[in-house]
Amino acid sequence: MGDSRPVYQRIADDLRQQIDEGVLAVGARIPSRSELKRAYAASDQTVDRAVRVLKAAGYAEGQFGRGVFVTDRSPVGSLLRTGEAVDSPFAARIHTGSSTLPLLWEATSTTAGAPPRIAERLGIDAGERVMCTQYEYLADRRPLQLATSWEPLALTEGTEVVFPERGPYARRGVRERFAAIGVPVVRATELVGSRPATSLESEALGCSPGQCVTVIERTHHAADGRAVETSDIVVRADRWRLEYRISFTG
Repeated sequence: MGDSRPVYQRIADDLRQQIDEGVLAVGARIPSRSELKRAYAASDQTVDRAVRVLKAAGYAEGQFGRGVFVTDRSPVGSLLRTGEAVDSPFAARIHTGSSTLPLLWEATSTTAGAPPRIAERLGIDAGERVMCTQYEYLADRRPLQLATSWEPLALTEGTEVVFPERGPYARRGVRERFAAIGVPVVRATELVGSRPATSLESEALGCSPGQCVTVIERTHHAADGRAVETSDIVVRADRWRLEYRISFTG
């Protein structure tokens, strides 16, 4: 029986297999457009589409004026997420075997109206005022994670914790900050998924547009059930794994 896959998919699959088997090593140049056209009797458009698939999957990256090369897809390490981890939108400890990577981050906070999906997660009306904080994390000066956090201003406005990364409770984390204004935070929920990276995300994370990223929706809840904070967290799926440690008692 003949191969029923589209030609572009067959080219991409063949190249992926060569990379997985080490025939094309990390740093090796992917065959040129003309070479792939001859090998598969394919058009320019078909070959270009196959290479785009390869880039989106994180297997290759283009270098201007030089060609397309095999990327290093081995995981840098894992992000350990536990209740005892740093209580911020990062909320993880970095595990990279024997090495320790210095972690740096930048944050910018602005007031905004809650988008409908964020309002639903926070249990407030769409457009209600929130503090929106955008984070960019670097590990060993390399892009690691992006995060956006939203907190209802109805809870924090006029207090010392209104800005998550400024004031006397800067960088103390959600639980400690809200405890300071008499709102005990008792649990956090996370939904983990994946999707293609947007153009802005790929630029910030150093990957190709459309490459797969891991996305975490995390929401902190107070003792009375109210959601006090929710975050969208984005990491490169090909470079970092999420590690959860679950303790059993009784």
